Amino acid sequence: MAAEKELVKLLDFWASPFGQRCRIALAEKGVEYESKEENLSEKSQLLLKSNPIHKKIPVLLHSGRPVCESLIIVQYIDEVWPGNASILPSDPYARAQARFWADYVNKKVYDSGFRLWKLKGEEEQQEAKKEFIQIMKLLEEELGDKKYFGGETFGLVDIALVPFTSLFYSYEVYSGLNVERECPKIAEWGKRCMERESVAKTLQDPVKICEFVGIFMKKFLAAD
Repeated sequence: MAAEKELVKLLDFWASPFGQRCRIALAEKGVEYESKEENLSEKSQLLLKSNPIHKKIPVLLHSGRPVCESLIIVQYIDEVWPGNASILPSDPYARAQARFWADYVNKKVYDSGFRLWKLKGEEEQQEAKKEFIQIMKLLEEELGDKKYFGGETFGLVDIALVPFTSLFYSYEVYSGLNVERECPKIAEWGKRCMERESVAKTLQDPVKICEFVGIFMKKFLAAD
């Protein structure tokens, strides 16, 4: 295991929901790895060299070879370490559906949530809330009465979405949107996910995340 740990490194940032996806996947698979915390204001040469296109975290380094983009990393982890429970289903159609909904989460949730922090006018805020709720309601419909998005199996869509539950408190603080009230099925699903060790040990305290969001807003959004 020591040799395996030396071969696997994750370039990451503690508050990143995208990095948390990778951490959850690695934990689910029982993979030992070295975590390298990045300073996003002064990115390391290793990060810039490993991800020269986007220059972003997370990056998984496996035997020195970089894999970029969180959902690609999660699927890579599933393929390279198949021994433990699978993240993607074996059935091709179910696998395609999981990839579709994980891609939906990827394209919709973060950007919509970011608008809740950024937009200041009352009308803009209401539109941002409406958009976010619509996205969550659609995900609630897909979840239905299942334990996880994949049924009884915790998988790709759950890993894609669950890190954002740590941001729900900050959405309420900065925009007044109570996700638990508006989308109770998603809130209950998030609590079920937190019962998994991989999730509970990875997700950050929502209050700590909210404090970080406040600092981020002052630093990066003040000029807007």
